[in-house]
Amino acid sequence: MPQSKGFRRKSRGYLKKQKGSRSGPSPDIYLREYKPGDRVLIAIEPSVQKGSPHRRYHGKIGEIVEKRGRGYVVKVGEEGKLLSVLPDHIRGAVK
Repeated sequence: MPQSKGFRRKSRGYLKKQKGSRSGPSPDIYLREYKPGDRVLIAIEPSVQKGSPHRRYHGKIGEIVEKRGRGYVVKVGEEGKLLSVLPDHIRGAVK
């Protein structure tokens, strides 16, 4: 059988929650507002597959560029890669 080349390939280790904490995200994630220029940590929430960035951006720090619909556009890295990310996969402002 050929090896999968999917979006979440080779991510079983760090896209897995601890035993006993397997529930969805808390509702306060959706109430938090970010302004353009805020620095945020991209941390993929494994229980929500929709709107997640690629696994290579897990743990990276980015800057909010704009709000687009329910999600945010985040600029990551030196090359300025723009990612469209839902708030489930963003952790609070980093100073």
